[in-house]
Amino acid sequence: MKNVTVTMEDGVADWARMEAARRNTSVSRLVGELLAEKMHHDDAYERAMREALEFKSWGSSGVKPEARVDSYTPRPR
Repeated sequence: MKNVTVTMEDGVADWARMEAARRNTSVSRLVGELLAEKMHHDDAYERAMREALEFKSWGSSGVKPEARVDSYTPRPR
């Protein structure tokens, strides 16, 4: 583990202290957990985006879509 000094606005520091107390943890651990969560979320998003962009069958089959057939038939009056 690495020790890091973080500078933040007073209001953010106050919120972090209250949130850490609510979770029964330290501000240091809270910040570490929040950053780890953000990192995992971003990694999962990037991985999903890469997989989606590599998906070859979307619109690449070479088959033209069928012409729309209008099935509407007016009712007799």
